[in-house]
Amino acid sequence: MVPTFFGCGGFFVLMLVGYLLLSIRIVKEYERLVVFRLGRLVQNEKGPGITFVWLIIDKAVRISLRTLVLDVPPQDIITRDNVSVKVNAIIYFRVLNPLKAVVEVENYLYATSQLAQTTLRSVLGQAELDELLSERDKLNERLQAIIEAHTNPWGIKVSMVEVKNVDLPAEMQRAMAIQAQAEREKRAKIIHAEGEFQASAQLAKAADVISANPTTLQLRYLQTLTEISQEKNSTIIFPVPIDIFEGFRKR
Repeated sequence: MVPTFFGCGGFFVLMLVGYLLLSIRIVKEYERLVVFRLGRLVQNEKGPGITFVWLIIDKAVRISLRTLVLDVPPQDIITRDNVSVKVNAIIYFRVLNPLKAVVEVENYLYATSQLAQTTLRSVLGQAELDELLSERDKLNERLQAIIEAHTNPWGIKVSMVEVKNVDLPAEMQRAMAIQAQAEREKRAKIIHAEGEFQASAQLAKAADVISANPTTLQLRYLQTLTEISQEKNSTIIFPVPIDIFEGFRKR
């Protein structure tokens, strides 16, 4: 009878030790455990370190507190100026309140992904194509504010939203290339016209200086003759100003 008693006691102790070992959970520094005890939420999450989750009566959900990166798949969007584009984005977010992330929403990853897709279509559909291509910072801030307003009740903090790629139709790419070429030609013509205007202004100033002193004009003719004589020309036609013959005419 005594050996049977000690045998039952040893079995009980062995079961108790096994129960305690199986109830041990090791929680990493970036993790927390949300525990439900007999269906009721334990108000304080557990971790990091060694903690106990009692078998049968407790159920634990492990939540990561690290920043998560969510790649929003390409969305078909029609801009305000009726241009069809494909846009995808990246969202950076993290769980601030593990209790809300488990209790307030069934699957916070899936919910955040779906919310990001609908918000992306809604916000970018109200923008024009030029705004979508040149003012991404403003659109990113607007997307972040709207998404974060919806995820705050879930205990989720959205740190950044970035529009990643904007895929344009082929005909729109050709039209934009033609427009860019026209803009470059326009700038080139404007620069050329400004150069001509400045050159003509300088020539006008030079003409005023030369007309004030006739001797300067004669020296300029002689300088031109010198420059032409250095070239290998068989015939040189040199204009002679009428002022040279003015003295002979008076005689």
